[in-house]
Amino acid sequence: MVPAAVTPAPTIATMVICLPDELPAEALTAHQLRTHFGVTGTLTPLFWAVPQLRLWQRHQMIGLRKGRPASCAGGPVRLLDLQGMRHAAAIGAAIRYQIWQQAVHGTRPATPWPTFETRHLTDPQKYPYDTAVADFHAQPRVNAMRLHAAATPGPGQPGVGELEMYQAGQMAYQHYRAASAVVGDALLTTDGRKLAPTSDALAHRVTYLEQALRHLDTLEPDQRLLAVALETTA
Repeated sequence: MVPAAVTPAPTIATMVICLPDELPAEALTAHQLRTHFGVTGTLTPLFWAVPQLRLWQRHQMIGLRKGRPASCAGGPVRLLDLQGMRHAAAIGAAIRYQIWQQAVHGTRPATPWPTFETRHLTDPQKYPYDTAVADFHAQPRVNAMRLHAAATPGPGQPGVGELEMYQAGQMAYQHYRAASAVVGDALLTTDGRKLAPTSDALAHRVTYLEQALRHLDTLEPDQRLLAVALETTA
């Protein structure tokens, strides 16, 4: 009997929460995040405040930092520069894609990690985790990416975790990064619904982005958003 395929859990590092109107910003401590939203994490400066933010509007922002652009953990939608964030993310993605294209030039398309992980989780006895990792890393394109990362360390380098996104093409990768910049890896609505990808596979990520962006478009200008970096469990 062939075992049923097991879908790997998605990687959720950053969650965007649509805050209820009655919840004051002062209550957004780690303990309150668990109490109100059932998540464990810390506020993270995912968003940018609008460039024309007035002095009297600063108290409406959550975790506002100095700088241009001024990053923050959240605030009312009308005071967040979501369009600027998406534009900047797309530009950065275009640069990374060009680097990636040069790094993998001459290699064949590779099978992304979620495929190997699914095979392992479906039948861990016949296909151990170490074997899955070895098979993934044995691909010439993955080796080319790892060698590039080793030779040019630092932030912003193409990572093997986004292999499938890169292989979708430059415009697709730019759209993916632009959308992810404003909705993170998961979104919690005001009525308690959690939007999240089913797995890290590109098709599941795209479905999440479609749902999250659609929800974002329905929000009122005064709706507050909050970004939380979730704690990971070993």
